[in-house]
Amino acid sequence: QVQLVESGGGLVQPGGSLTLTCVVSGFTFSNYVMYWYRQAPGKERELVAGILSFGQTTDYLDSVKGRFTISRDNAKNTGYLQMNSLKSEDTAVYYCNIWRAATGDYWGQGTQVTVSS
Repeated sequence: QVQLVESGGGLVQPGGSLTLTCVVSGFTFSNYVMYWYRQAPGKERELVAGILSFGQTTDYLDSVKGRFTISRDNAKNTGYLQMNSLKSEDTAVYYCNIWRAATGDYWGQGTQVTVSS
């Protein structure tokens, strides 16, 4: 059974940092591309960052470039999103997503990130 479990969200002041973690099970993590999405209240879900199967390429939403870093540890079946210099507009529910052409994609349950003073 495929399972993705996010953690690490919370309340942080503007300028602060958080690291989100996505622990996956039920499949071979290294076979999948990994993404982080977010959805703010009243807005559509948007793609924040992506990383290829072995971390060889990453890409980011323009508004988070230079502040967020996506990474993965295939040996630990875990993906990460390091978020620095957080802004109020980063407030959202963050979702881990993994994708492979042969099987489609899978989603975690989401973790709330709130940036507020």
